[in-house]
Amino acid sequence: MDNSVLLPTLDDAVSGFDVVIVDDRQTNRAIFSQLAASIAGNVKAHAFGDPLAALAWLDGHVADLVITDFRMPGLDGAEFIQRLRRSRPNADVPAVVITAYADRALRLRALEAGATDFLHSPVDPHEFQTRVRNLLRMGQQQRLTRARAAELSTELSESEATRLRVVRQSRKHLAQVIDTVPAMISAADPQGRLVFINAYQARLAGKDVPELLGSSAPLFGEEHQRFNLALNARVFDSGQALPGYEEEIRDASGNTRFMLTTKAPLHDGTGQVASVLTTSIDITDRRQAEERLREIARHDGMTGLLNRSCFVEAVQQALAHARRGDHGVALHFVDLDNFKLINDGSGHHIGDMLLQDVARRLTEVTGSHGVVGRLGGDEFAIL
Repeated sequence: MDNSVLLPTLDDAVSGFDVVIVDDRQTNRAIFSQLAASIAGNVKAHAFGDPLAALAWLDGHVADLVITDFRMPGLDGAEFIQRLRRSRPNADVPAVVITAYADRALRLRALEAGATDFLHSPVDPHEFQTRVRNLLRMGQQQRLTRARAAELSTELSESEATRLRVVRQSRKHLAQVIDTVPAMISAADPQGRLVFINAYQARLAGKDVPELLGSSAPLFGEEHQRFNLALNARVFDSGQALPGYEEEIRDASGNTRFMLTTKAPLHDGTGQVASVLTTSIDITDRRQAEERLREIARHDGMTGLLNRSCFVEAVQQALAHARRGDHGVALHFVDLDNFKLINDGSGHHIGDMLLQDVARRLTEVTGSHGVVGRLGGDEFAIL
């Protein structure tokens, strides 16, 4: 089913959207504010250079989305989001962290604090607008769902017959919505048996929903099942939700997927934890994009060889291994004589082709026994 049928456009919202942007750089605040406001006519950006001033504003206002830099004076992005989550009006607002750092520890800190998503700096305008638009639409759908829930509550008080009718209708609609959401959603009892699973997760497991209900069979391998049940046990014991964590699964087609997973308790009428709700959002595209960015940062754009900084790291590692062992290390420096004459006489595009051909030949000669890097200009090195 096409999700656009279920999600109204942003321009349909009567009250509009408030996007809070927190960045200590004035240029960034201006750019992000302009990008956010250009998504729809009813999107209003509120920019703050001081995270404490942003928190003060949020104490008296309800935001639809918060976008914050990670490195800021006073509070970093993780501390800012942690305080944001303590604010009752904005405890559940989506929060996106913008960072130029690929450090996994920083991402984990932000996730544990309650971050919803990440953007890498420098920000791609199209990616920024797409992420913001999707999060605003999701928040809009959540508000519509809450409003519908309030309407249902009023109808329930009218009569028992109305209550039964509305419950049946609500369950049917809720099941349809959950089955169209591109996320794995399931609930399991204390014995690990599935009491609910949506069609998306069943499809990734290569099964049908009816055959999985009541089953405790592993969907994505024995090891994943043991880890999943161990985390479920923690929720049953503590009665508290677990912070989001990233995990890797292999679906029925053999594709590796990276998921951002959360677990929360579901209570019965007596207040006891009856089952654990597990929700996993597919972040494979984001992880692959991060990996591509890391590869780009490590390699020379012209030749595909290691760049200077990464080649130096390779030399340092080789020297460390050599000191611990009984083998030696050879380091060769190669530069091209009269390369400037080629650029000046034949043009830079010919010079570029020559550099690429030299890189290819050096790599072929070296094979798997060494590493080739481009130090800059017409300078190469072989380890």
